Amino acid sequence: MSSRKLRRVGLSQELCDRLNRHQIVTCRDFLCLSPLELMKITGLSYRGVHELLRVVSRACAPQMQTAYEIKAQRAAAVSPAFLPTALSALDEALHGGVACGSLTEITGPPGCGKTQFCIMMSVLATLPTSMGGLEGAVVYIDTESAFSAERIESLEEEIISKGVKLVIIDSVASVVRKEFDTQLQGNMRERNKFLAREAASLKYLAEEFSIPVILTNQITTHLSRARASQADLVSPADDLSLSEGASGPSCVTAALGNTWSHSVNTRLIFQHLGSERRQILIAKSPLAPFTSFVYTIRKEGLVLQGQQRP
Repeated sequence: MSSRKLRRVGLSQELCDRLNRHQIVTCRDFLCLSPLELMKITGLSYRGVHELLRVVSRACAPQMQTAYEIKAQRAAAVSPAFLPTALSALDEALHGGVACGSLTEITGPPGCGKTQFCIMMSVLATLPTSMGGLEGAVVYIDTESAFSAERIESLEEEIISKGVKLVIIDSVASVVRKEFDTQLQGNMRERNKFLAREAASLKYLAEEFSIPVILTNQITTHLSRARASQADLVSPADDLSLSEGASGPSCVTAALGNTWSHSVNTRLIFQHLGSERRQILIAKSPLAPFTSFVYTIRKEGLVLQGQQRP
């Protein structure tokens, strides 16, 4: 909620323009400043600034609700709670598919079907709700081209104006690689701040518009736990799910470290099992237990072992 734009909380256009000239765009930007700093920027009195702080704080703070009220709201919600993947066993394990209102990460090595899965989800999202889709547009961002992380801030306008029902970023690791050279002193700390900020923005979009946000991630190899930087390690559960030779000197983990690992709601890991067979691991989910599914990639997309595609 702190990522909400100031122009959407009831401030005048003139005041928003003045704040924007000082790169104060979101509620978080505004609330991080002291009353004295806000007085200098806005030209308002001390009392006037405190009234603005009250308005902005109330706008980005969630209203108090009982558990019964939350349950009743969800039951009455018109928007679908999940986007089915068309992989029946995976959908059943995830209680419906990719969850709307949250971040789902697809991690794995090159050639295991991450992008193919994202393309499948793009097609499925455009289908009518009667066919299990979300009946809306899709924003598919290929970060390997000239994409800048700053453009994530402009996604809100596209979601509203174009009726977007699914956002895909392929891949988030590429964005970070362009922004930071982790070999430079201090860059790891700044990278983690950047990841936390971008994750908060994407979660805001997912929750505000009740849409799924899917992100692909890469994997990285550490020589050993003793030599690996603490900031670069993911949680033990994620490390275990991607381990290669647990007793050996190296292990394979999802990229971007702990900060990012704790930001995503669901993590699916795609792995190679051979020349054609691959598997999906549900490594992190608020609903599903740790489990795996074997699949192959065909011209019609990903197909689970034993599943017949229509």
